[in-house]
Amino acid sequence: MKKVLLQLDTDEHPSPFDAIVAHDADVDVLLSHGGVQPEATRGLVQDAFFTRGVDDLKTMAVWVGGRDVSAGEEVFAQVQKAYFGPFRVSVMLDSNGCNTTAATTIARIAKPRSLAGSRAVVLGLGAVGLRSAVLLQQEGCEVTVAALPPDLFGDDRPYHRPHGLEVAQQLGLDAREPANRAELEAILDGAQIVLSAGPAGVQVLRRDFWAQHPTIELLADYNAAEPLGIEGTKATDDLAEYDGKLVLGALAIGGPKMKVHKACVRRLFESNDQVLDTDAVYAIAKELV
Repeated sequence: MKKVLLQLDTDEHPSPFDAIVAHDADVDVLLSHGGVQPEATRGLVQDAFFTRGVDDLKTMAVWVGGRDVSAGEEVFAQVQKAYFGPFRVSVMLDSNGCNTTAATTIARIAKPRSLAGSRAVVLGLGAVGLRSAVLLQQEGCEVTVAALPPDLFGDDRPYHRPHGLEVAQQLGLDAREPANRAELEAILDGAQIVLSAGPAGVQVLRRDFWAQHPTIELLADYNAAEPLGIEGTKATDDLAEYDGKLVLGALAIGGPKMKVHKACVRRLFESNDQVLDTDAVYAIAKELV
């Protein structure tokens, strides 16, 4: 019986990225739906799994994606509410690559070293940054997250007060909102690990600041677009050493991230009861990277 993946995307057009990776992960049939609203989810999921007997439900799974992570989380919850009795299929959430990217990065950082007791600072309050912060905290780090101040964006880019501050506080994270670059840099006092999780094309850390910082040991940058988030580094840096500090660039994260992404899709078809949220994806990432 063919493996069928139901792609529920909250964007108008389903992501071709997710679709291509699904095919590369040996999915036989991909059923892609765009513009999926939470109220439509139950009908789509049940229409799919009612085609299979209980013993064959592991041949079907659901993927939730799209750029809007909050919308994806709502759909993800509704998928699970569609289940009853033995009728359930495996499901994964990875809106905007949030779970696979964060999980892969922290797994890479944690593999060669114990993070317990380290101070980590995540700069940027998007979904990837916040998930990274939670995973770092689970690894025993003292974690601070910080919004990016307006003066990092330049005159030609609008600045919006980040919704992520409220989300970070709800997650129990130490969340800061620095007024300018100087206040942002002051937050890094005593930090050993720094993650730059700002939007594409925004330089977050200056080379003359981080290169001579007395406590920073490792930096990771999620931005692959010029200018990079961490000045003076390369997107291809794979724990490259600069001035005694290790740097992990966005493209070096991307390769292992794709490996994790494909492995997660394959894992969905091993049984019909997998729920691949951030923690489950992180467990898989730690096996692979």
